[in-house]
Amino acid sequence: MPIIVNLDVMMAVRKMSSQELAEKIGITTANLSILKTGKAKAVRFSTLEKICEILDCQPGDILEFRKG
Repeated sequence: MPIIVNLDVMMAVRKMSSQELAEKIGITTANLSILKTGKAKAVRFSTLEKICEILDCQPGDILEFRKG
């Protein structure tokens, strides 16, 4: 998949656990895991906005496009 999800990297930089982030953005840890592993087919802008707000980052810090 050409879209790479770097959510785990940003969480490590901010020293935040999956449980903590999931609670703060209002989703289950299972759904957060799906996002982290890149298995999600889509992400709601409202969820992405909350993630960026909590982790104090930009969407480009989390999502990356790679050809091939």
